[in-house]
Amino acid sequence: MVDSQGRFLRACRRQPVDATPVWFMRQAGRYLPAYRAVRARHTLLEVCKNPELSAEVTITAAEQLGVDAAIIFADLLLPVEPMGLKLRFSDGDGPVVEPVLREAKEVAELRSDIGGELGFVGEAIRWVNKHFGGRVPVIGFAGAPFTLASYMVEGGSSRHFLQTKSLMYNAPETWAQLMEKLCAVLETYLEGQVEAGAAAVQLFDSWAGCLAEGDYRRYVLPYSRRLIQAVQSADVPVIHFATGTAGLLAAMHDAGAAVLGVDWRIELGHAWAAVGFEPAIQGNLDPVALFAPSAELRQRVAAVLKQAGGRPGHIFNLGHGILPDTPVDNVRAVVEWVHELSAAPRAKSAADE
Repeated sequence: MVDSQGRFLRACRRQPVDATPVWFMRQAGRYLPAYRAVRARHTLLEVCKNPELSAEVTITAAEQLGVDAAIIFADLLLPVEPMGLKLRFSDGDGPVVEPVLREAKEVAELRSDIGGELGFVGEAIRWVNKHFGGRVPVIGFAGAPFTLASYMVEGGSSRHFLQTKSLMYNAPETWAQLMEKLCAVLETYLEGQVEAGAAAVQLFDSWAGCLAEGDYRRYVLPYSRRLIQAVQSADVPVIHFATGTAGLLAAMHDAGAAVLGVDWRIELGHAWAAVGFEPAIQGNLDPVALFAPSAELRQRVAAVLKQAGGRPGHIFNLGHGILPDTPVDNVRAVVEWVHELSAAPRAKSAADE
């Protein structure tokens, strides 16, 4: 890993780099034998809440893949427990949050003064930083207010987000109170990660793609902007990522993150142009492409890099997380190809646009 710290952070700030930095969402996951070995002995929440275990799987993934950043191993729903709800993971159904929030009284009872109750994530970041000694930056993360609110209102994943949208439309004051509480919790949570040494933070708004742009701007944007500004005031770049948001890119850009993460449903070049090439951009290989034959996969990596056009500010990633049965050798190959194919002198700068 050559100058990963500088390479990744320079790209976040749209500065020239020696090669395009690359990391992967869910890079510590079930496709890695070392991670499966840890999970054979511990539940997901046990790994998340044990700083040593969280650091172990974070470090192992980054070292085995040769990536330019290590995202801390955690789960975006960790804040819901100290706020007063129960969280469990059901086989085949994913996360379950109980009880669901439907009434103003239930929202009013949520705690927002959770203080250091999520400090185990910061402690894991310290472990990872100590191990790498500055060679590889650590990315902290959190679920965005809208996505956490959706899980709390729906009780889990949803297709139509009926209950979430109904709460927004029928009880906007209650919705605002929920989002304000989540912002208070997430600000403290992310500030703790930054204090622990996170060099950047990714905000996952996984479900924002279910919204029309008008609803996003009215019910979501003010809170995302508040949270992003709070983190970036500490001179730590924020990566703002969501899926299914090709129609929301301008609105998401207005939230002010230094880096805009995009999924594979829109060409990276088109997405970057839609926001005037102003933020850095992250993405956006289809995760299923990692199952393709070597020649096809290399061609797709090259296509994403071509879309970036050699401009400063591209961070290579997938358009979503690595899938459970992904061949590890293919993931390693992508890292090597990104560095190899992007190492030529940059043809353009932001000033050329």
